Amino acid sequence: MGIRFDFGYILANGTALLEGLWMTVLVSLISILLAAAIGVAGAAARVFRVPVLSQFFAGYVEFVRNTPLLAQLFFIFYGLPSIGMGLSVFWSGVAALTIWGGAYNVENMRGGFLAVSKGMREAALSLGLKPLHYLWLVAIPLGLRVAIPAMLNTSVSVLKNSSYLQAIGFAELTFVAMDRVATDFRTLEMFAAIGTLYLALVLLLSFAVRRLEWHLQRPFRTS
Repeated sequence: MGIRFDFGYILANGTALLEGLWMTVLVSLISILLAAAIGVAGAAARVFRVPVLSQFFAGYVEFVRNTPLLAQLFFIFYGLPSIGMGLSVFWSGVAALTIWGGAYNVENMRGGFLAVSKGMREAALSLGLKPLHYLWLVAIPLGLRVAIPAMLNTSVSVLKNSSYLQAIGFAELTFVAMDRVATDFRTLEMFAAIGTLYLALVLLLSFAVRRLEWHLQRPFRTS
C-alpha cells in the first residue's frame, strides 16, 4: 500500500503547531540575547584578565563545552529543586540554552576582541579613555563585527537545540509534533511540518543577523 501524504492533517493541527512555534521562538530569542550578553561579559573578563572572573569564565567555558546539553538541562530542571532553586519549565529551558550558548559566545567574542589591534587600544587609552570606555566604545563595536558570523552559528544552534526542551515537558514545536505522533501516528506529516518550520526560522534568523552585519560594516565601506 502506498504512502499518502495528508496536507489536511497538517492544517487540522495548524493551531497546535503555531503555538509550539511561538514557544520555540520565545525561548530561543530570550536565550540568544542573554547568551550574547554573557559572551561579551565573559570575553571581556578573559581578554582583560580580570582577577577571579577570568578564571571563572575559563572554567565555565570548559565545563559547558565538554558536557552534554541534555545533562545540563536535566541538572537545572531536576537537580536544582533539591537545593531549593527550582525553576519553571520555561525558565529551566531558558537557563539551559543561555548557559550553553553563552559558553560558545565567550569564545566567539574573545576572538573578536583579540582581532582588535593593540595599537587601537593604545591609541584609545592615550586619548584618555578609561578601560571601560575603551571596551564600550571601541572593543565591542569592532570585535562584534568579527564575531558576528560565529555568533550566528551559535544562535542557530541555540534555536535548533530548543528541541531538547521536549525532554522536560516544555511544549515547544518538537514536543507538539511528538505528542501528535504518539496519538495519531502521522509521523511523515508532522516531521515534514516541523522540519519546514525550523528551516524557515533558521533562514529568518540568518537574514536578520546578516542585515545587522551589513549595518555594522557600513561605516567601513569605501563605496
